[in-house]
Amino acid sequence: MKSLAALQLPAAVEAWTGHDTQLLVVAALGIALIVVLIAKFKLHPFLALVLGSAFVGLASGVELAKVVSNFEDGVGGVLKEVGLLIALGAMLGKLLADSGGANRVVDTLLAKATGNKVVWSITLVAVIIGLPMFFEIGLVLLLPVIVLVTQRSRMPLMRVAIPALAGLSVLHGLVPPHPGPLIAISAVKAELGTTLALGLLVAVPTVIICGPLFSRLAARWVPVGAPAVAGGIDTRQADAVPAGDGSGTGADSVKRQPSFPTTLLTIIFPVVLMLLKAVVDIMWPDAATAPWIRVFFDFVGQPLVAMTLAVLLAIVTFGYAVGFTGNGITTRIGASLGPIAAILLIVGAGGGFKQTLIGAGVGDAVKKWAEGANMSVLVLGFIVAVALRLATGSATVATVTAAGIVAPLAGSLSPTHAALLALAIGAGSLFLSHVNDAGFWLVKELFGLSVGQTFKTWSVMETLISVVGFGFVMLLSLVI
Repeated sequence: MKSLAALQLPAAVEAWTGHDTQLLVVAALGIALIVVLIAKFKLHPFLALVLGSAFVGLASGVELAKVVSNFEDGVGGVLKEVGLLIALGAMLGKLLADSGGANRVVDTLLAKATGNKVVWSITLVAVIIGLPMFFEIGLVLLLPVIVLVTQRSRMPLMRVAIPALAGLSVLHGLVPPHPGPLIAISAVKAELGTTLALGLLVAVPTVIICGPLFSRLAARWVPVGAPAVAGGIDTRQADAVPAGDGSGTGADSVKRQPSFPTTLLTIIFPVVLMLLKAVVDIMWPDAATAPWIRVFFDFVGQPLVAMTLAVLLAIVTFGYAVGFTGNGITTRIGASLGPIAAILLIVGAGGGFKQTLIGAGVGDAVKKWAEGANMSVLVLGFIVAVALRLATGSATVATVTAAGIVAPLAGSLSPTHAALLALAIGAGSLFLSHVNDAGFWLVKELFGLSVGQTFKTWSVMETLISVVGFGFVMLLSLVI
């Protein structure tokens, strides 16, 4: 068993200076500026991050040319590693939804479920759907199903909704290839396969505790039934569940939905490739002992390659096999990219802000402070992410910025503990979603809740996910 002391930072080796204090004050003011611009003046997060980066760069004394180049380098670095994966994930999710594959998973898992089995089935559905899809997309897709299941089972709405929300949220915050975990992995130089494996170990018990188990309490706190209209869909009609007909007509409509095994295989295909890479690296740490195996799995297990192969597989299984034409598939793939443009801009600008902080020396100043405090780097990453989440309301901004701040501290960590640091940051980024988070309002409006009811259910659930997830991260740090 590894002692927690192994994760403690060494004693301070550099004296604290007035310039370090200035850098931290400037960083705090820069973050505050971003929060005010987003929350008070309703400025788009992309522009707020650009202006916040400019303020930090100029106020910290960085030369003008470096202010611009630091931001550009940060944008390019994040989009180079994460932007392509976000785009590929959107393509896969679009084909999954339009082919009826998502509905096939839902119908299969819920067909024979009754009573409490419904709760566990909807949790499993959310986890499977959450693997390739963004939280918002998965929620909109599952919303009519959640409401219909609630109506037909006569359970309280929160008994069914909380497990689905927990499954989607945990996967989105802790498990690659979602943007947040990928950003943290890139910043702290963790190995993706290791983080994926440990992320799943943390995610499964976290979903169980914060989903099916917490839903019992949430249903008592907010004992409401299913709304008659959810997300613009009249759920009082028997055919309210999305038909998954591909939104096409004639030659481009779904002629046959993909089977459950085919759908499941396509969804988990990229995850399996990345896990196999990690397994091969563990079994054959010396590439010379199995050069062809290592070369092959190191290649196909790269996130970009794995996701590209998954999209190509989906074009067959969720495209041609269900009756879509080539033009129809191309149209759907193109349509998947429009909604993620804003996400890419925010992620890129967040990377620019992160690099601005690093270029100004904020990361080094935080490192000095942390060394002096002798604080665990995992605790520091979690606390910084929590503070940023509370301030900005954005899990992505919290992840990007916190990862940038603690990145200088990750150099001495083992690959396993670098992965745990990425997960600690991810857990912190989910803490207490409230009124400055778009997800708060999305849940409130889609389920027809009041602000108070949303706090009692969604906000408490997100806080519980954050704390429980971090607890499991710290537990793993003691035993591996």
